[in-house]
Amino acid sequence: MSDDTKRVEELTLSELDGEESRPSIANAMRKILESIGEDPNRDGLRRTPERFEKAFRFLTSGYQQDPEKLLNGAMFTVSYDQMVLVKDIEFYSLCEHHLLPFFGKCHVAYIPDKKVVGLSKIPRLVNMFARRLQIQERLTNQIANAIQQKIAPLGVGVVVEGRHLCMVMRGVEKENSHTVTSAMLGSFKDNPKTREEFLSLIHDK
Repeated sequence: MSDDTKRVEELTLSELDGEESRPSIANAMRKILESIGEDPNRDGLRRTPERFEKAFRFLTSGYQQDPEKLLNGAMFTVSYDQMVLVKDIEFYSLCEHHLLPFFGKCHVAYIPDKKVVGLSKIPRLVNMFARRLQIQERLTNQIANAIQQKIAPLGVGVVVEGRHLCMVMRGVEKENSHTVTSAMLGSFKDNPKTREEFLSLIHDK
């Protein structure tokens, strides 16, 4: 488990779990279990509502994070104007329509304009937005816009490849379907060569 995951999990289980002012997710889960005909007091389910609450708070812990705070303190002035790419960033999120998982890989690139950001901050930024109730299109745009606003590069490119369990487990039930979304800003949108370089690099295995 990474340090970032440990830190968010500790925040989730201590600070978020201890907030008595919030409605109890565990109590709501007990009612859901009863509504489907289960007995929440039987051995296998007795602690399930509390476990679900801890898991759900962790999976939505991105609401408690701020992109500005996440990126501040990790930006550096560097004379570098070539593409910076972090690819194959694994992410896990929850579809806001059915609360079922979607997951996959995210590729993020930008061209610096005097400033670069610590490389570990980009996967953390992806995690921050993924750990909210999402749709893939919004997730893609949020990542791109946050980098554009906070780092002010010459351009940003983001491609997200996701597999949605709401399509696999229910609905059309297509096991092998993938959804690809992209957001191109600045030079990635305006310059075809920059965009082509980015797309070729993320598919270069």
